Amino acid sequence: MSNSITVLGIFVADLCFIGKKIPSIGQTQIGNDFQIGPGGKGSNQAITIAKLNGDVNFISRLGDDEYGRMALEIYKSNNVKIDSVLLDKNEKTGVAGIFIDEKGNNSINVIAGVANKISKKDIDNNLDTIKNSKIFLTQLEISTDITMYALEKAKDFNCITILNPAPAHIIDNRYFKLIDFFTPNEKEAEFYLNKKIENEKDIKKAAKDLLNLGIKNVIITLGEKGAFFKNDKEEYFLDAYKMIDKVIDTTGAGDVFNGALAVALSNNKSVKEAIIFANKVAAISTTKSGAANSIPTIDQVNSK
Repeated sequence: MSNSITVLGIFVADLCFIGKKIPSIGQTQIGNDFQIGPGGKGSNQAITIAKLNGDVNFISRLGDDEYGRMALEIYKSNNVKIDSVLLDKNEKTGVAGIFIDEKGNNSINVIAGVANKISKKDIDNNLDTIKNSKIFLTQLEISTDITMYALEKAKDFNCITILNPAPAHIIDNRYFKLIDFFTPNEKEAEFYLNKKIENEKDIKKAAKDLLNLGIKNVIITLGEKGAFFKNDKEEYFLDAYKMIDKVIDTTGAGDVFNGALAVALSNNKSVKEAIIFANKVAAISTTKSGAANSIPTIDQVNSK
């Protein structure tokens, strides 16, 4: 079986506004910096996989415009396979407005643009790509119906499925059984269970409740506190990777975690090894600004 990974998701151009604080409603402030770079959860995950020497296909749509061409250039330079990326002459590539404060915290407004047009036909046109993949990774930045349809197809082909359930959307309970790895952060886990998570006991209970929905493995990402894993055989907390360098920007760290997790699993690492690796790659990514621009290469990861 190949080690190939297929990612379904969107590309948006990240418009980053960097300042002392994230402005509140009605507030105007003078910022420190502005950057335009590649973003979108699926795109970030695909680039992460490629930078870590993974074999990755990306299923998406781009507008035939300046931002779409920027995306294609990045995929080409990082060896992301783009046979499944459709260029649409009638729609615009999406954008995200990102406010980043001096501690690296962010708030984001995503306009998906042409990615809203990703359809079941796009999935059907790429069934061979999914079939020949060991792992299928996706998120919830496109229509939930299309995402669940794609997950069904991936399971039909015995792919290992990873759903990064972000941004949080309601998922019909019947689809949870399609998910091998479910990777919410604390806030997303709260959304799916409709209850607050405030301590380690809550985290453990949340993971158990998520497993009871039919998911095989739950990884709750905890930012600077690391991650918690649970399946029907074992559970454990894993600390975040300790960085000497200062955290500059956490934008895209969750995407990097998921991409790195997919790479490690595709290389037959144990789940614990895969999470430790993903924690490390995600931590390194927070020491630079930008989403895709901050993703380390495999050589940079190995040198830390």
